[in-house]
Amino acid sequence: MGKGKYWIGLIRVVSFTDEAIANLHGRLIEERFSTLSVVSRCIPDQPEGIYDDATEAKAVPKILELGTQLVEKEGVDALIVSCAADPGVEELRKRVKVPVIGAGSAAASLALSYGSRVGTLGITEETPEVMKRILGSHLVGEAKPTGVKTTLDLMKPEGKQRVFATCRSLVERSACQVIALACTGMSTIGVAKELEGETGLPVIDPVLASGFCTWFFLTR
Repeated sequence: MGKGKYWIGLIRVVSFTDEAIANLHGRLIEERFSTLSVVSRCIPDQPEGIYDDATEAKAVPKILELGTQLVEKEGVDALIVSCAADPGVEELRKRVKVPVIGAGSAAASLALSYGSRVGTLGITEETPEVMKRILGSHLVGEAKPTGVKTTLDLMKPEGKQRVFATCRSLVERSACQVIALACTGMSTIGVAKELEGETGLPVIDPVLASGFCTWFFLTR
């Protein structure tokens, strides 16, 4: 039996100064999982977030420090790393004694419950490695919007339009049965439901996927 309300630490890998944007992913989870209460924290000095190997390597030590603090000093019941690359997730699992959920692995795992042909849509040239490992031969297509380099580009006026155009091409090219969003910036712009309406396919939002997995582990 669950204890009623759980305190979740959510790590944002972009150094947002706007509190509303910094807390957005946590609010999305709280709206759908009433037993979860989310405290969001941003890593410092990464205004453009993670978008390649170098920025990921720079971010991991900060994620480890922040995650450890959230567990040891704030007493959270679980951690979510809100990035589809799952940076620092494996290392955090060795450091702390609470569930640590990565948005990428959560999205990929849930996608396989919808279909055996999965397409991914993110901001990097290739699907994040953790998602590729989980999907294996079920990954039949991957795409990134043109002109999008960082999660901040998705938040520009033309960002969502480029996501839609790329998604249509992905579906036509791959004949996928389900789409896994491979960047949590897609959650920030709230594009999953609109893409479902556009394509007629299930679209897995990585932030909501991480919330679901967290809810499951804590309430099972």
